[in-house]
Amino acid sequence: MDRKLLISLHLYLAAFFAPAIILVAISGGLYLIGEKGTVVKEKIYEGLHPELVASSPTIKADVSALLTTAGVSDYDFEYVKAGGNTFYTRPTSRDHYIIRLKDEGSLSVELAQPNFQAAIIELHKGHGPGAFKTFQKVLAVGLFLIVISGLWLGISATRLRTKSLATTLAGGVILLVLIFL
Repeated sequence: MDRKLLISLHLYLAAFFAPAIILVAISGGLYLIGEKGTVVKEKIYEGLHPELVASSPTIKADVSALLTTAGVSDYDFEYVKAGGNTFYTRPTSRDHYIIRLKDEGSLSVELAQPNFQAAIIELHKGHGPGAFKTFQKVLAVGLFLIVISGLWLGISATRLRTKSLATTLAGGVILLVLIFL
């Protein structure tokens, strides 16, 4: 591939994905330092529960019926994620519902409202809308291509080769040390 074309592709990919990469870096960094945002939860229903089975092919319809029983008329979710006796409507990057099954055959339904910080962390974790998750997959490929093309550009330039290889080697060694530390 022509070097000038590769530089252009590297530049355009980096520029296009820069906002998303910055969002991922900021949300991940904030999460790691303990700034996870807040989710306001409000119990909206408590009662006996129908049989909810996570693997059921009708789980989405079952949860929709439960939300209607709970008096929720305006809800929107793409799918249901289960963890033990707790069910979450997804995406969780916006207002969603948490259903908790209790031992006595009862359940509670909570409305969960994430603030902006909590919402972007949910996006970062892949708990956003399906279209955003597809974008994240494309972003992963784009980021890989940005890094590989940048590395190739550095290694293929005679005056940058030694610096590029030494820096890559140093980064790889530090990564391995931190992984196995």
